[in-house]
Amino acid sequence: MRRPYVAGNWKMHGTVREAAELAGGLAAQIGQIDNIDVALCPPYTALSTVSEAIRGSRLRLGAQDLHWEKSGAFTGEVSAGMLVDAGCHCVIIGHSERRQFFGETEESVNRKLKSAVAAGLEAIVCVGETLVEREGGSTLGVVERQLAGGLEGAGCDLLTIAYEPVWAIGTGKVASPEQAQEVHGFIRAWLGRRYGAAAGGIRILYGGSVKPDNIVSLSAQPDIDGALVGGASLKVDSFSDIVRGSLKRI
Repeated sequence: MRRPYVAGNWKMHGTVREAAELAGGLAAQIGQIDNIDVALCPPYTALSTVSEAIRGSRLRLGAQDLHWEKSGAFTGEVSAGMLVDAGCHCVIIGHSERRQFFGETEESVNRKLKSAVAAGLEAIVCVGETLVEREGGSTLGVVERQLAGGLEGAGCDLLTIAYEPVWAIGTGKVASPEQAQEVHGFIRAWLGRRYGAAAGGIRILYGGSVKPDNIVSLSAQPDIDGALVGGASLKVDSFSDIVRGSLKRI
């Protein structure tokens, strides 16, 4: 049984004070829950604050992106080593917003993945299709292309995949459990061809308007191991309920 995993992507939200309050509230409500891994991914400005707020709890610290180089003249960027130094356990790579607004490609995802793993960070690699691609019947082809390019030459240690249909992110729409499972099952099979039996241990998260009222039905699917949560991760009660709902598959 793969251990459930829920990661909260706070995106570009919150002051340092607000981050401290949110992280502190989550630590109080779900910080000691066993049998699940929970990561909080605040903006870079709040990493140290959140790290301190969750100290002594089971919650993990994550980042929303990184640069593939160890150091250099890359204004505005943050390296894997810097994230480790800040206390991070994991990092999100290839989120659809990075692809859409900042030119993320399969090549850059691949370079970031290798840099993260080399530094000991768990990589949450995101894949997913747009509404046009889904309506055109190319969902599985898009996901396969993103997997093949993003994971080229990379091992499966410290690897988590997040399937996030772009049309469901921040829209209130959510893939049905059956739609999500279809893609998760495809990803699991693809990983099996790439990594063999080790693929059975790779966790695949669902992301896209995850809320307390749909997490239980999503988590009940055999290849959905948890969630990458956006807006609902910004409120203590809703994120805590999602974490508890993810445990119902055990």
